[in-house]
Amino acid sequence: MSVKVIANNRKARHDYHFDDTYEAGLVLKGSEIKSIRAGRISLQQGFVVFQDGEAWLVDVHIAPYDPASREGHEPRRRRKLLLHRREIDRLQGQVQQKGYTVIPTKLYLKDGRAKIEIALARGKKQYDKRQTIAERDSKRQVERAIKERYG
Repeated sequence: MSVKVIANNRKARHDYHFDDTYEAGLVLKGSEIKSIRAGRISLQQGFVVFQDGEAWLVDVHIAPYDPASREGHEPRRRRKLLLHRREIDRLQGQVQQKGYTVIPTKLYLKDGRAKIEIALARGKKQYDKRQTIAERDSKRQVERAIKERYG
């Protein structure tokens, strides 16, 4: 089973605490999958909404594929996510109750099919963000000291 990561949402790790992650399939047009394979996708603004018992990926930008300009696609159109019914129900219940949101964290190709990793997330407060940055900096300093001493 080969997995090739196409896009990561690194900003999401900075802005949110992740509680749970799920793998979902995507309903795409032909020009969209070609553009994804070329790496022309942005997950930065994306989020998931629930409507009529279905999950929809909103505001993910997939750039138009130039050779398919006549049969192209809308870059920011809503795309249906393929999840099990119990996963949709669980996510929808969490989002309605506790102030959670569902955001895309990673898009990858798994055996040639586009998959997206979505996370049930809570927004970080400003002090949480500062704490995360401080932890990362201290970890980096420790690694440098070890490398300097032993390496």
